[in-house]
Amino acid sequence: MAPRANWKGFMRLSLVTCPVALYPATSESEKISFNQLNRATGHRIKYLKVDADTGDEVANEDIVKGYELDKGQYIEVTKEELEELALESTRTIEIDEFVDRSDIDPRYLIRPYYLTPDGKIGHDAFAVIRETIREMDKVAIGRVVLTNREHIIALEPMDKGLVGTLLRYPYEVRSEQEYFDEIQDVKVTKDMLDLARHIVNQKTGTFDPEKFEDHYETALVDLINQKRAGKTIRPKERPKGENVVDLMEALRQSVGREAAPAKAAKPTKKPRKAAAGQKEMLMPIQGKKPAKEAAAKKPATGQRRKSA
Repeated sequence: MAPRANWKGFMRLSLVTCPVALYPATSESEKISFNQLNRATGHRIKYLKVDADTGDEVANEDIVKGYELDKGQYIEVTKEELEELALESTRTIEIDEFVDRSDIDPRYLIRPYYLTPDGKIGHDAFAVIRETIREMDKVAIGRVVLTNREHIIALEPMDKGLVGTLLRYPYEVRSEQEYFDEIQDVKVTKDMLDLARHIVNQKTGTFDPEKFEDHYETALVDLINQKRAGKTIRPKERPKGENVVDLMEALRQSVGREAAPAKAAKPTKKPRKAAAGQKEMLMPIQGKKPAKEAAAKKPATGQRRKSA
């Protein structure tokens, strides 16, 4: 099933315009999620929209947005009034400027989207804009309206398409000074830096997301499998933090510990592929069909994933 676009409209660079579609580049649907239950009955909890004063349930068509001016005093704003704002960015991503990637403070980054041509027309104009950004080695900055709010979006080429990253406004980013002011000024010696640099060199590698494993998600799957199998869940001992008494000695011991695995040259454990999905690790549910991937290809003998 083809993914559904979050937004459709036009992308414009001066007089060059093309229809485009915006798709979410990330998903959390594969993560384990929980429902809230009534402990006494085991039934799901249902949330109702009720009047705060009368306690009566209110139908969706009778609910309007309101801005609180003072305690208990609101200015009502209807859906029609919000739609009347009709910003141009509601239907068009207007490219306003081009900046260096290094100029964008990472605190302003929110979430990525994929941008593609929408339909069979406009591919030429899309390619011209994409290749211009790529050739100039810049990031295009534009505006787009999503979920009834205008966002700044940074566009970069990726393969045949574009990646658009939503950016925060300055008022959404807190100043670091209110957090950093009380950090003590510490004199770091050359010996400490040399030892720390040695540890960094031993741990230096290349960024590869395939090596990442969500250990908490894996532990959740294991917990659910154990409970379904009727096993008793026993609390595990929590790791204890250690007080650093001698920083230099801690650095020296760290250097020795990091060097030990290198000598052993043990093969690193390959994490589960993200494409497989964490939910496929769960025990099969009676009465439900198995995943398409599992039906299409049965695991070889001895390679089946173990379930508790």
